[in-house]
Amino acid sequence: ENGSIKDCNSWFCCCARRLGNMFVLCSWPDGSPIVIAGPCWAFCMLVTVPMILGISGAVAYFVIIDESSPLPFWIAYIYFPVLGIVLASLFCVSCQDPGLMERVRDEEAGQGGWFWNEQVGSFRPPGALYCRECAVLIQDYDHLCPWTGTGIGRKNMLAFKVFLVGVNVLCYFSVILVIVALLTGLRN
Repeated sequence: ENGSIKDCNSWFCCCARRLGNMFVLCSWPDGSPIVIAGPCWAFCMLVTVPMILGISGAVAYFVIIDESSPLPFWIAYIYFPVLGIVLASLFCVSCQDPGLMERVRDEEAGQGGWFWNEQVGSFRPPGALYCRECAVLIQDYDHLCPWTGTGIGRKNMLAFKVFLVGVNVLCYFSVILVIVALLTGLRN
């Protein structure tokens, strides 16, 4: 099982620099990541993105922009920006540095209230935790989200919250549009 995942990652992320189990696709001159993919990037790209695009595309095609749709066309001016916000926030949370921390081995850090983490071989400040799946130390680590494909920490938490709110708004908006279209269509 682990071999097939390794083969998949080496095939699609062949030009990326590995950082734990994460893949740095683009970095600043100092080496800090600009675009980074988490260990569950394939799930995000093969499940989350197609599900969002497939369902919202079907709603858009059959309910919003269809000429025989009972709904007014101005609904599209609300629906498509919400879809854009969801996709943009998904990109931001999936491809943004979650708060990766450099290894600190100085004994002075241990005296400054930092804790030794054996898994990383580094001192860590309070709030920073080691993510087993990402194999890195993340500042204010919350959890690993397979839907977004990466660990959630200090630097991508805002984008994650925007994604959660946006995907819920899109879901409820889609369900309401389908129900209204069906009920209006049944009356005619």
